[in-house]
Amino acid sequence: MHVRIETDTGFVGEDTTNFLDTVEVFDLNGYAIPISDLWKDRKAVVAFARHFGCVLCRKRADYLAAKKDIMDASGVALVLIGPGSVEQAKTFSEQTKFKGEVYADPNHSSYKALQFISGVSTTFTPKAALKIIQSYMEGYRQDWKLSFERDTVAKGGWQQGGIIVAGPGKTNISYIHKRFG
Repeated sequence: MHVRIETDTGFVGEDTTNFLDTVEVFDLNGYAIPISDLWKDRKAVVAFARHFGCVLCRKRADYLAAKKDIMDASGVALVLIGPGSVEQAKTFSEQTKFKGEVYADPNHSSYKALQFISGVSTTFTPKAALKIIQSYMEGYRQDWKLSFERDTVAKGGWQQGGIIVAGPGKTNISYIHKRFG
């Protein structure tokens, strides 16, 4: 049974959850996996990064990693997906304290399916600037090499991320948070 959940940030309809079954992400070994398999048999918190070099995404990854023991004790998987190559995902995984599962979405297909926004005006905001300054003051750094990889630059690097809570069950998405333009 699919339940349509309405949140302050939108809803996930049956069409979207069915479409997600056809969307693939890649693990750190380069194997394609239908994204809905990530929560098919378990509850998962899935964070979507802007890109693998993003300073704010690195901070979020550390925050989530600090909660991993609590999630593990509750039987909840911690997953991060980034728009980029498997190599970028591997580098991100090596550079951060993130101990959850990391997947690459080189075609941005999961971002499109979940209708995450992308654009310069949604990336460069006064609020984002303050968060970046705060993150730098806390010791976080942008990985400029990853930020200027060919596929990140080709797509503009303006992709916005989000977070979902899903599973168990392929069509069971109970929460979604995303930015709106």
